[in-house]
Amino acid sequence: MKGLKPSVLGIAFLAIASISATISSSADAAETPGFMPTPTPPAAVKTPTPSPTPDVLNSDEVIKVEAELVNLNVRVVDRNNRTINDVPEKDFKIFEDGVPQTIDFFSRSEVPTNYALVLDNSGSMRSQLDKVIEASKILIDTNKPDDETEIIRFIGRDKITIEQPFTSNKQDLGDTLDNLFIEGGQTAIIDAVYLAVENVDKYEASKKADDRKRRALILVTDGEDRDSYYNEKQLFDLLRESDVQIYIVGFLGELSKEGGFIGKSPQEKARAFLQRMADESGGKTYFPADVSELPTIARQISGELRTQYSIGYIPTNDRKDGTYRSIKVVVADGPKGQKRIPVTRAGRTAENAAGPPTLAPPVNVTKTPRN
Repeated sequence: MKGLKPSVLGIAFLAIASISATISSSADAAETPGFMPTPTPPAAVKTPTPSPTPDVLNSDEVIKVEAELVNLNVRVVDRNNRTINDVPEKDFKIFEDGVPQTIDFFSRSEVPTNYALVLDNSGSMRSQLDKVIEASKILIDTNKPDDETEIIRFIGRDKITIEQPFTSNKQDLGDTLDNLFIEGGQTAIIDAVYLAVENVDKYEASKKADDRKRRALILVTDGEDRDSYYNEKQLFDLLRESDVQIYIVGFLGELSKEGGFIGKSPQEKARAFLQRMADESGGKTYFPADVSELPTIARQISGELRTQYSIGYIPTNDRKDGTYRSIKVVVADGPKGQKRIPVTRAGRTAENAAGPPTLAPPVNVTKTPRN
């Protein structure tokens, strides 16, 4: 019997070594760099074969739970629309569909901004073009080293072009502005904003998550859409999926103030549309009475882009059903009863487990061919 003990022990050690090697091999394969899983459409997913549940769980096992972090850019102003920059985190409350949310991220630091200048170059903007260029240069001159700007020029649906891709080079941006010119055509505001928002989102998505910046769009137009391929519903659906703030300078003076028997005037319709676009995105509208106001407006927009609160929360409603969720931010009154008014986007569209929604083209619309 004594002669058998070394053999039994040897077999036991060999078995243990074999199990350890198998575990080590599996761990090495899981840590192989460069591996990126490819999403598979739901219909192609195979049901895995059930395996026995182990009796003992490894206490070192890490379980990952995917959570959707909602980011908000919030401006706070007083009754006179002056920016307030000293509101502490404890004075903010976030509600989604009326349900209080826990703030998981809060920052008052100045955040780099990527923004698109979307400039109406249709015939109705002829008398304002020089001042629009001047105001745009004021905006660009205030850019910080990490800010980037692109310039988009538009007239009709077949003339919406990126004149200058995103860059931090102020000289290139200024030269591009100097080369803008007026052209005849029917204004396509919805198309221009839709494509600009998509482009800003696409540019940001190409970067690492920790490199992403605040996103904005500055639209200068005479306010009335006459030739867009997309419709208002499609645009607002896109804004709810995006995180791009829209600032609007609208010259509505040339639009008729005369309404129909039961309808709004062209000027009222344009003002309501532009205001809704800004409200949905957490931006702001300006309706100058004269082009001489543009330099001041440019400085105001520049300041507001960089004096905001970044707030993030993980929603209590974690269903990925693609539904719309309203968002409300409440800020407590300041010292001596100072009224503090938060401004942010009106809501968001939740992620959809089946993939992002598809925006169909409008019915009975024929796209004009490019020249």
